[in-house]
Amino acid sequence: MKKLHQAAHNSSKITSLRIHPDLLDPIEYRKSGLSLNHIVGCPLNCTYCVRHLFDNFEMKQPEALMSDEEAVEYLIKHPFFQAHKTPLQIFNRATDPFLPIVKPHTFSVLENLDQRGLRNHILVITRSKITEDDCKWLNSLSSLKVTLLITYSGIDDERIEPISSDIAETSLYQAYAHAVRYRVIFYWRPIIPSLNDSSKHIVKAIELSRNAHATVFTGLFYREQIRKYFQDNELPDLYNEVARRKILPKQLELRIIKAFENAFPKAGSLFRKTSCAVSYAHNLPDYNGHYGIRELCSICPKQQINRCAKFWKTPSFNEVEYLAKQMGSPHTPQIKGGAIEIDGLDEQRRYYIQHALGYQVHDPHYPHLLDQHGRAPIG
Repeated sequence: MKKLHQAAHNSSKITSLRIHPDLLDPIEYRKSGLSLNHIVGCPLNCTYCVRHLFDNFEMKQPEALMSDEEAVEYLIKHPFFQAHKTPLQIFNRATDPFLPIVKPHTFSVLENLDQRGLRNHILVITRSKITEDDCKWLNSLSSLKVTLLITYSGIDDERIEPISSDIAETSLYQAYAHAVRYRVIFYWRPIIPSLNDSSKHIVKAIELSRNAHATVFTGLFYREQIRKYFQDNELPDLYNEVARRKILPKQLELRIIKAFENAFPKAGSLFRKTSCAVSYAHNLPDYNGHYGIRELCSICPKQQINRCAKFWKTPSFNEVEYLAKQMGSPHTPQIKGGAIEIDGLDEQRRYYIQHALGYQVHDPHYPHLLDQHGRAPIG
């Protein structure tokens, strides 16, 4: 860890020479939570990684922008942070939290937050090795609602995903077997036609889903930077177009849902959305208010639908208008179709309102169409 700690003391030199400006602020609000990313760099080489969007894919050595203590202070003093309420994520933008060189920092941040008595959700997404000792340590946390999301794809083309999915599979078994206070999500992603969508892949996913508190399946972010990397490195062009949202072909989605239904009760509980699965695993209603977009609930367990129905309510126009103005929107918000539409706000400010109200908040310029909620229309 010496090099990583040294990097924190030399961050001005590192950041000015090597790190994309968008990565300099270690906090970004994403749909599943306020994301803390003060360590940047990853050696795993998954070719579809979002690090391409920050021109950061070639940075293989994890380095720190600041100390863990500074990062936690920055997080809890952030204007979007709400104690016990704002969902949190750690190291999900520019590294893997369970890389051997990064894991001590992951635990340091978790311990710091936990000792403050914070009861926020915190999502830890990894495809790396998790040990029994890691599980024991995570079980020692007493306040945070910790969820491990074990990323598994089953892609066996090493040109596209060099790290073996066997590592994630073993970590899933290990984490689930020892879970007491934390929860485990089987995070099946990205699912890509011709790479990991065969009947064999789906059967394997059903088998793995039995070793998690919930399962999430999702498609691929295929942005222009990622597609260019594939083209430049003579890798297969995964889709004919790029898209703002994740690509998951409708027929593939239906095949997966049908397979899980046919395998019931030997298949785990399947969800379209991360926050739905995380909330279900902790016996809580969805903090993103997806219940307002009712077609998303069609595959959810009945007890979770009932739980969300009791919690979900349409906010008053006055409180929506107040939050919209507080976040800087010059436009009048609208409440319709189980969601709030607010013009003039970026994603981060919309997510703040969404988590404050437990109600979906959309940009009217990017409508969420029936059966395409959060999914690209192509594919």
